[in-house]
Amino acid sequence: MNTKLKLVSLLTCICLMLGATALADTYTASSNGYGGALNVEVVIEDGVITDVILGEHQETNVVMDRAFPVIRERILEANTADVDSVTAATFSSYAVKLAVADAMEQAGLEAPAVSRDNAEKPATERAEESCDIVIVGGGPAGLAAAIAAKQTNAEANVILVEKLDILSGNGKFDMNFFDMINTQAQHAAGEEKWTVNQVETFIEEKLKGGDTLERVTAWANEANTLDAWLRDLGIELNYNYGGTNHMAEADRYAGEVIQAGLERAVSELNVDVRTGTKGTDLVMEDGVCKGVTVTNNAGETYTIRAASTIIATGGFSCNKELLAEYAPGYEVFNTSNQMGATGDFVKVFEKYGFKMDQMGKMSFFSNIIVPRRDLTGGADMNLFVNKEGTLLPNLSGKDRGTLVQAQTGGAAYYITDKTGYDSFYRIRKHVGLGYYEQGETLEELADALGIDAAGLTASVAQYNADAQAGAENAMIADVPKRALDAQGPYYGVRVEGANHMTKGGVVCNEHAQVLMADDSVVDGLYAAGEVTWQSGAYSQSVCFGKIAGAHAAANLK
Repeated sequence: MNTKLKLVSLLTCICLMLGATALADTYTASSNGYGGALNVEVVIEDGVITDVILGEHQETNVVMDRAFPVIRERILEANTADVDSVTAATFSSYAVKLAVADAMEQAGLEAPAVSRDNAEKPATERAEESCDIVIVGGGPAGLAAAIAAKQTNAEANVILVEKLDILSGNGKFDMNFFDMINTQAQHAAGEEKWTVNQVETFIEEKLKGGDTLERVTAWANEANTLDAWLRDLGIELNYNYGGTNHMAEADRYAGEVIQAGLERAVSELNVDVRTGTKGTDLVMEDGVCKGVTVTNNAGETYTIRAASTIIATGGFSCNKELLAEYAPGYEVFNTSNQMGATGDFVKVFEKYGFKMDQMGKMSFFSNIIVPRRDLTGGADMNLFVNKEGTLLPNLSGKDRGTLVQAQTGGAAYYITDKTGYDSFYRIRKHVGLGYYEQGETLEELADALGIDAAGLTASVAQYNADAQAGAENAMIADVPKRALDAQGPYYGVRVEGANHMTKGGVVCNEHAQVLMADDSVVDGLYAAGEVTWQSGAYSQSVCFGKIAGAHAAANLK
């Protein structure tokens, strides 16, 4: 034991003998999380951990803001670092546990061995419960459903279960909230297409996606009032950057603001939220849905009976077995989606004969950062190169993903210049977070990325020559938009193509009611979001979550 610890122990003993309050001491420790170094301060008083304070870290804020309070509470309650990690923040919470174990050792306590993965709990049965509406899934659709249900019927008893330990699904990461019309930001930007006869325009455009006229009409009406609804919840999307695209501000992602606001509203409306609780099956009696069975982190299995059940469990981008079955060829790619997108209710829906559609339809994103998986791109002009510095064709979809996998080391790089950096906030944010490498010259950038400098400079010289001549570049599929800046800085990051969303799922009507294979309604059962077949994405999930919650609550009356 070092001198400091001996002194602390001696003073503690003296205080205890005198009947005084034991002294507390603060220990600083660090470990490596998902994004790099993570620091904590741990307050220990008479062998008891009384506080854990998060210091500087490189973790994603929308994850850590939710996960740290959970892991802190678990550590304080158990008085040890040997607690369950927070699902959906496994690496980050493991880093906190390691740091706290280090602090315990510094304090002269027995430091426990901590594991990243949680041990499976013994299975037990718990008594059946009941409520008015049970919602399975705490992402955008599920949270919107809970809020709309309580707004429609304040007396409704609503339970929301989420299998992960934190809420908001993939929505909390999204930069863009699109397919919203008649917004304050659009009016301010003079977007007349989306502020004059906008509902009719929306219906006309969205019918091309394959949804029914009834569902598109319902969607359009919700999209037309969605901005006002969000603002009533204290959620402001003040930046329109063309068309239906919205961010919270010019320098702030939409997703983090929307999802924090939805979570706040759910709490204020006293919705019974149960994280770490996974829906496993439906309770079906004579063709009517009477609730769900669930299993929680403690290993307890129980039934929640309800007048209405809303399934909002997301897609299956993180389930390679389901991808291989329904969208063969896509299972070989990474995903930008969150770890909960495992298609938990796909086989449940099939078991009961519900209508499924578009199961092989995918949304594939061109560039996610390796290894972080953040969506990137969007610069007004970029170069796409391999380790040899050779320009690659700017393909899209699955073809792009396959192209990257065929390169040396399966590596490809997204490169832009200062003009590109200035053109799009996502690039500026990622550069500021240190995700991109930088170089004042192309040679410096190539060295930082680990690609061939001579090959890159030769490729850029040819690209610039073609751009200046206005001729089609033989090496790439499209005419260069402009030449790369003659002077640095230049920015680059390793990327790959990835499965962003699965589009297929259970089929619902305009009220978000689940349909049988013969198009009849399944009484008592609704679905919304990526678990359904829908042509849209984030905002459509919120819209049909609202519809499901409001319709279910109105039926209670």
